[in-house]
Amino acid sequence: MTVTGVEDLLRALAPQVLGALVRRYGHFDTAEDAVQEALLAATTQWPRDGIPDQPRAWLITVASRRLTDLLRSEQARRRREDAIARWTIPEDRLAPAADRDGHDGDDTLVLLFLCCHPALTTAGQIALTLRAVGGLTTAEVARAFLVPEDTMTRRISRAKKTIKDSGLPFAPPAAADRDARLRAVLHVLYLVFTEGYAATSGPVLFRVDLIAEAIRLTRLLHGLLPGDGEVAGLLALMLLTDARRPARTGPHGELVPMEEQDRSLWDRSAIAEGTALITAALPRGVTGPYQLQAAVAAVHDEAPTSAATDWAQIEALYELLLRIDDGPVVRLNHAVAVAMARGPLAGLALLAELEAAGKVAAGHRLHAVRAHLLERVGDAPGARALYLAAARLATGPSLRRYLTSRADRVDSNGPSREH
Repeated sequence: MTVTGVEDLLRALAPQVLGALVRRYGHFDTAEDAVQEALLAATTQWPRDGIPDQPRAWLITVASRRLTDLLRSEQARRRREDAIARWTIPEDRLAPAADRDGHDGDDTLVLLFLCCHPALTTAGQIALTLRAVGGLTTAEVARAFLVPEDTMTRRISRAKKTIKDSGLPFAPPAAADRDARLRAVLHVLYLVFTEGYAATSGPVLFRVDLIAEAIRLTRLLHGLLPGDGEVAGLLALMLLTDARRPARTGPHGELVPMEEQDRSLWDRSAIAEGTALITAALPRGVTGPYQLQAAVAAVHDEAPTSAATDWAQIEALYELLLRIDDGPVVRLNHAVAVAMARGPLAGLALLAELEAAGKVAAGHRLHAVRAHLLERVGDAPGARALYLAAARLATGPSLRRYLTSRADRVDSNGPSREH
């Protein structure tokens, strides 16, 4: 196997090995250090000596020995012989031997639940998930979020300390808490993806590394929970959204809106996979928000042209989504669907109603949507002013440039009137 193949295998095995050690011995932080040393040993030895017959068992054995060394060293340093009792797990709680089946998937899933525990901050959940389950180094996580490595090191250390101090068990959540805990995991993965797809800082519009990692981890979760409709929905949403990425920027990195994208550049294999996932998930059980968002994305992706988009179906899907999530982003997207299905005046009227009721937040998205609708009804001055207002509030330079260019285009060309 090539060095790249070994690295891919180790990345897939890392969360399983870490989960096995934490489940068996506890001590998340020390276990992670031991796993990293085992992975380093494998990176050195496997390309030279060949991959063992049971690579996971090999890693667990090496990591367990290193963990024992680390714990003994800590015992000696602190001179607390009684700590041995706390570090030795009763026999009935020991994990099965490394060569026995039955816990691989559970360990990885429990590790995800632990990294996304509600006791942690959202930033800590994201960082720890990418570090412990994703296998990224602290430096890689820091680069992905454009923060100094020292800052990310402190963030991850705080998350680990919270886990240690709170005594959180390495065990599946109680049945009563499972749905809420799974929603937290899905939310973390969704945040990683959205930060990659619509970067809130930095010079580029998207970050491929974060997108790829979010999809990889969600695909892993779908493999662990193949019957969960919302997990399938989130994976479908990511695939259907990311399929449009090749056409989302122009030759100079500028944002290209969906209605102007070259659809021949869209990733048809990702669209096919995402559509199949959401088609299979929707009839099963209760429909959740990720499934509905994926269904909207599928309608967009299946339209051969922008003009052929079934906006009436999208409007209906958003109305269903509003019953589950009536937050400002969903309401704003629903208003866009109404405008596209019934005309810009209907959309403007709904926006005015929502704003008067305080159901949409003032910000660049609201200004940009209203500007687009004013452009469509022929109010060039109003559209230009709102595009510029949106640009001033936009968080990323790529988005600011796009909104400014829309203002310039309205000013120079003048819009066509539509009712």
